[in-house]
Amino acid sequence: MSDCPDVSEEAKRVLGAAAAPPIKLVTVGTGAKQVQVGEENVLFRHEEKFYHPTGVAVTIHDDLSDTAFNDRLKKINSLKIARVGTEIEIDLVAIINKSNNAEKFAEAAKKVCAGSHLSIILSSSSVENMKAALAACAEKRPLIHGANAANCESMAALAKEKTCPMTVTAPTLEELADLAVCAKKAGVEEIVLDVSGNNPKEVLQKLTRVRRAALKKNFRALGFPTITFVCEEDPFQEISLASTYLLKYAGVVAVNACDPWAIMPLLTARTNIFTDPQKPIQVEPKLYAVGDAKEDAPVLFTTNFSLTYYTVKGEVEASRIPAFILSVDTGGTSVLTAYSGDKLNDKVVAKAMADAKVETKVKHRKLIIPGLVAVMSGKLQETLGWEILVGPREASGLPSYLKTVWRA
Repeated sequence: MSDCPDVSEEAKRVLGAAAAPPIKLVTVGTGAKQVQVGEENVLFRHEEKFYHPTGVAVTIHDDLSDTAFNDRLKKINSLKIARVGTEIEIDLVAIINKSNNAEKFAEAAKKVCAGSHLSIILSSSSVENMKAALAACAEKRPLIHGANAANCESMAALAKEKTCPMTVTAPTLEELADLAVCAKKAGVEEIVLDVSGNNPKEVLQKLTRVRRAALKKNFRALGFPTITFVCEEDPFQEISLASTYLLKYAGVVAVNACDPWAIMPLLTARTNIFTDPQKPIQVEPKLYAVGDAKEDAPVLFTTNFSLTYYTVKGEVEASRIPAFILSVDTGGTSVLTAYSGDKLNDKVVAKAMADAKVETKVKHRKLIIPGLVAVMSGKLQETLGWEILVGPREASGLPSYLKTVWRA
């Protein structure tokens, strides 16, 4: 359309707006750790998939002592968790202007800017305090949070000047839409709708109504990603609510919880909902050595479904017995699913054994198979010519099995 000489600028603008995604893509931060939210096309994952994972933020208050602030920032920076072979972590630090002091807010922003690899949310309803904080970290393109009916125009002017995304907040969706229009008229293109609240039912309803209005009714005034701050005294309640909002349909969730045990279920929920349901998470099908596996180490096989493989690997590591694990290509499906669909049979295992040249790795000819497919043992022994040992039905039984049956 932009290359067509016969289309007027006005026509290009109108057609471009009509062709724009129903939910605006918003980018917070810069570089490798920038967070992109929005631009989703469906209400339910089975219809297609979700594209831009919810940003997870942890709060830090500017009224903390220097020691407490530095300790919390260090703790926030280390919130990384390994799951099914992938390292997952939070995305943003939300700096809260709890002191309501411009100097303290700016100092906190400066510390986070210099001392964290994460993107930043600046939260203050004071335009002057926001100006002071932006002077310390505008180059990191933070999300400006705190615009409301009283200060929207001033906050929008600031966001436009610093080319930063901003949020708007209001008691009702109608007022929220009006503020979004106000910010857009001021020249701000990247807007996030704040639907935080103390009533979980209302927050969830707002998140859903915003998503439906954008996707089903193409209502442009609400065609932006959302953010919600979840602040509960009980960390279990806080993470439960944050997970709920993440699943439906927050673009960013901010929590106070700062412990790995609390953040892990939130990040796990995000990982699960933002995978492609038509493409199971897989590991490369090949022979893996766990520990210092040598020619006398046991050989086990499982499928290349990531959750299955890493569960088996974890239990083998727990046994402290070096072993080989053969990941058989079943299209990323679990043991029983693969067997039921004939993706796991004696010929498939034999091919995997040959491709990985397992016979050159060990001097014995024994193969441990999952207990769930014990029925394969006879056919597999006939095809391979190896002794087949039926392992436990559950991976949790592997440490005991390896220490007793194998070593016996």
